[in-house]
Amino acid sequence: MSEDELAPVLDAVGPRLRSLRKGRGITLSQLAEETGISLSTLSRLEAGQREPTLKLLLPLAKAYGVQLDELVGAPQTGDPRIHPRPFTRHGKTWIPLTRHLGGLHAYKQILPVAAEAPSGARPEQGMHEGYEWLYVLSGRLLLALGEHDLVLGAGEAAEFDTRTPHGFANAGDRPVEFLALYGAQGERMHVRVRTTAS
Repeated sequence: MSEDELAPVLDAVGPRLRSLRKGRGITLSQLAEETGISLSTLSRLEAGQREPTLKLLLPLAKAYGVQLDELVGAPQTGDPRIHPRPFTRHGKTWIPLTRHLGGLHAYKQILPVAAEAPSGARPEQGMHEGYEWLYVLSGRLLLALGEHDLVLGAGEAAEFDTRTPHGFANAGDRPVEFLALYGAQGERMHVRVRTTAS
């Protein structure tokens, strides 16, 4: 690859990293704590003021659970297969099903049985920019959406604006598995869970 071809690839790394971090709802401080990279270095890297090196990109790829070539926008090899690398956060297993950083992100999530949670406890809720669609594959999923608690079984789907406080928990006696499609720019699907009483 010539220097003329390399420059735009390197210039695109910062915006890719920023988009990935914001899409996952992670702050620079949280990322610095998880990777051991200083806050100022991460900020400069995302702003394009620091050259991306393997020493910086490898811990970021591990933290995000993506392959290194996704962070740098490496050209496709012609193989359409995705080789997901599961990662665990807060006891939940995430399996990325897409390998690009922009647009919709697809994940398979697995929530274990919450043996330690008191009966009737609501999951912790968060909110961020975007829109999410989910489909339950097996088990029973508790979706705490605003003031409403919805229990979804296998074959049921929900769609909601992620600016509404939301959280997930296992509502059954076996692990729950579901697919989640998330769009940081608010891309929508077709089925929507309404947050008002019917």
